[in-house]
Amino acid sequence: MSSTTDIKDVPSETSAPQGLKPASFLASDGTAGSRALPETTTGDIKQVVKEKYGQAALRVKSGVSSCCGAAAGNGCADPITTGLYDAIQSTQIPEEALLASLGCGNPTALAELMAGETVLDLGSGGGIDVLLSARRVGPTGKAYGLDMTDEMLALANDNQRKAGIDNVEFLRGEIESIPLPDNSVDVIISNCVINLSADKDRVLREAFRVLKPGGRFAISDVVTRGELLPEIRQSVLAWVGCIAGALEENEYRRKLTAAGFGQIEIKPTRIYRAADAREFLAGQGIDVDAIAPQVDEKFMSAFIHAIKTSPAENATAGTGETNACCGPTCCD
Repeated sequence: MSSTTDIKDVPSETSAPQGLKPASFLASDGTAGSRALPETTTGDIKQVVKEKYGQAALRVKSGVSSCCGAAAGNGCADPITTGLYDAIQSTQIPEEALLASLGCGNPTALAELMAGETVLDLGSGGGIDVLLSARRVGPTGKAYGLDMTDEMLALANDNQRKAGIDNVEFLRGEIESIPLPDNSVDVIISNCVINLSADKDRVLREAFRVLKPGGRFAISDVVTRGELLPEIRQSVLAWVGCIAGALEENEYRRKLTAAGFGQIEIKPTRIYRAADAREFLAGQGIDVDAIAPQVDEKFMSAFIHAIKTSPAENATAGTGETNACCGPTCCD
């Protein structure tokens, strides 16, 4: 979860478009707020994320859901976190793992995991996707969860014990510096976490490093589509993802390509409209109807899939050419 950041300074009220006040955000306790953000650093963002997720874990311990939105603590009946896991999956994991989910998708349902594979979940939280993955890969496989928040790691380990699943290991660390060796993982999953990182390029390079050749990057994340006014972008992403760090879909493709990935696909799983965030945005003095044309269908949860391909494969991708061997070493 570089000294640059994806959180932009909140503009003054006079510079905001009609219907929009200074950008809003969610405080670490899940309540809505609105204030100018100071200049932020990578360390600042990590501290905010740690506090938010740490408090979410503590809420779960007290029997309260931990959704990432204006409904935090009120049952999480929001269009982001609701209904991501089906009834069968819900019965395979402890209730606390489901309550701790702060995701925007269900990568385990889309990643096509196979028996015997090694899976890594970046930002594993309470462990829901790790535990589901461990069941999918079976006793000959392994599922790792990586998280930097002590409270979430404690909750995840409790959930593992309750689930009685042995082929699981939770690691303490940051997704920008994965504590696993090169070429050691078959599949990387993640659920609405990479958007929280201030150094996404490093996250993607690390993901590429630990994947085996041919390994799959199969995550759910919040992305945006097309150009957006910065004020609108931050206000809506405060509702969608708690921190306004989502990438535009074409920028996501460029970053994955730069990290070395090929066969990149970004498929929307849920597309949001201004009306979905009406209560939250209106609470910040924002005219939802006025900004709707600039918001609708520009924010989405998506399944992002890519392969750790070789440079030669990437060079010929999309050209219709194949790497026909013409000598004893050209296919090495």
